[in-house]
Amino acid sequence: MKTTNILKNIAMMAVVLAVGAGCASTQQEQKEEPKAKATAPAPKGPSACEKALAAADAARKKAASVGGEWRDTKKIMKKAKKAGGDECVKLANKARRQGEIGYAQALAERAGSGTSSSSVYTVAKGDSLWSISGDSSVYGDPYQWPLIYKANRGQINDADLIFPGQALDIDRGASSADIDAAINHAKTRGAWAVGVTEDADKAYLAQ
Repeated sequence: MKTTNILKNIAMMAVVLAVGAGCASTQQEQKEEPKAKATAPAPKGPSACEKALAAADAARKKAASVGGEWRDTKKIMKKAKKAGGDECVKLANKARRQGEIGYAQALAERAGSGTSSSSVYTVAKGDSLWSISGDSSVYGDPYQWPLIYKANRGQINDADLIFPGQALDIDRGASSADIDAAINHAKTRGAWAVGVTEDADKAYLAQ
């Protein structure tokens, strides 16, 4: 009987020791398990839109410093900022080109050339006064086409009909009032037909 009790006690002690050793081993492993290091997010740089706008603003300010800023450059930049994404980059690049052209034109005028090389535009196949006026090297605004029409009234009978090879003068000295009148005419001109000088165009030329 005593021998049986002794064996039972030894067996129980062995079980207790085994369980205790297992717990200690688990605790040690938990202590030694490396903690995951928190990584800080990488700093976010300026977007393509922001970079394009910054370049456009720099070009605009440079042109303004010599009196060559175009009147619609700021408007284009505002549209670009509002649009965002690829459209932002496209519009911002257009504004930047206007600044670069305006700066070059102002320097040319200061040098005594009177007008820049872009003061004369040679009509190419497929051109219209609308497309020429919208070109970034001209006005960058198609609605200003009546300025070209008025400046070349001697060789343009119908504003809707121009021919490849014609050398059109580009009015660089138009006042704000002249520009506003041109835009207003472009927007309110009404119906037109090729080969006919519309009464609305005659009234505009008479202003």
